[in-house]
Amino acid sequence: MIYISAVGMVNALGNGADDIAANLTRGVAPGMRVRSGWLQNQDAVLGGVEGELPAIPDSFAAHRTRNNQLLLAALAQIQPAVDEAIVRFGRDRIAVVLGTSTSGLDEGDKHVHLTHNSQPSLHWRYSQQELGDPSRFLANWLKLEGPAYTLSTACSSSARAIISGKRLIDAGLVDIAIVGGADTLSRMPVNGFNSLESLSTTLCEPFGRDRRGITIGEAAALMVLTREPQPVALLGIGESSDAYHISAPHPQGEGAIRAITQALNDGGIAPAEVGYINLHGTATPLNDRIESQVVHDLFGDSVPCSSTKHLTGHTLGAAGITEAALSWLILTRNLPLPAQDFDRYAPDLTLPACGVLHQPVALNKAAIVSNSFAFGGNNVSILLGRVS
Repeated sequence: MIYISAVGMVNALGNGADDIAANLTRGVAPGMRVRSGWLQNQDAVLGGVEGELPAIPDSFAAHRTRNNQLLLAALAQIQPAVDEAIVRFGRDRIAVVLGTSTSGLDEGDKHVHLTHNSQPSLHWRYSQQELGDPSRFLANWLKLEGPAYTLSTACSSSARAIISGKRLIDAGLVDIAIVGGADTLSRMPVNGFNSLESLSTTLCEPFGRDRRGITIGEAAALMVLTREPQPVALLGIGESSDAYHISAPHPQGEGAIRAITQALNDGGIAPAEVGYINLHGTATPLNDRIESQVVHDLFGDSVPCSSTKHLTGHTLGAAGITEAALSWLILTRNLPLPAQDFDRYAPDLTLPACGVLHQPVALNKAAIVSNSFAFGGNNVSILLGRVS
């Protein structure tokens, strides 16, 4: 069994486990606010990480991106566990596997803007926007010598990083895997989703009657995976690629069903033993309808479930690790299960019946499913649980 020994995270809920746990319980996200300059001639609610981030020194100038600053903020929270792992196992026995969809794209965008306006672009390096840069940066920062690579499968990227880290340990290639991901606010994905008519300029409304699309956020989270027993384990994993459409989910959710079923079977857990489902819940018309049907078909309406994207935004390549980290917080701190904000908007009563929460409730079973469903029909389901 693979266990989770440490977790670090930053997102619109806060900068660290204590802040995030408190704000998740209150249902308040300080970083979710109206922001200007991301859409042409229009403001939009976006989820940002507030406050000062760690600086990247000149010796790492080729990696100087906000994305990597977010990673350093998450790393600081797990640094003792990483330092201990280096001493115990050696730098060649630790892997770094991360997910992202933007990397340093925002820095590239600013470079293009400056160049277009005949202004000097003094700090841009092409390597900053390479998808492989986050894992390369983190491995170099920590002076690690084990496998280090980045996955980019859209919104399932960092969930797949968790799976890859587990497999590296299972294969005996490493003893420790630092897994996670980061994505930064960038004009390209914000405007890209807007062009697909999938972006809500107001705060998103998961499973709402009048839902219009996603709210984009930025975040980073890191987990330390190990064979050594810890209070929370990675009980099961599931993944599929139905390749139904480049951006639309499969209309019957076939790939999502396969991923969730694999995770349950891998963990030896029956649907009735699951205490909470962290839904992908993007607040787009199709995603919420299809995911409701999938949950209804597999779990009925008895398992509590909700989307947390109204509190973090859809953090794209960082969504999988962010929501797995929130699930870990719920398990380790006995937090109440987050509900949808139906005081703010009306629920969609035409959706298939499932256990979408209208009010916070206590977790009464020790297993949590966290779903990530991406473009291209790339589906991941992670099963976490408390162990004795």
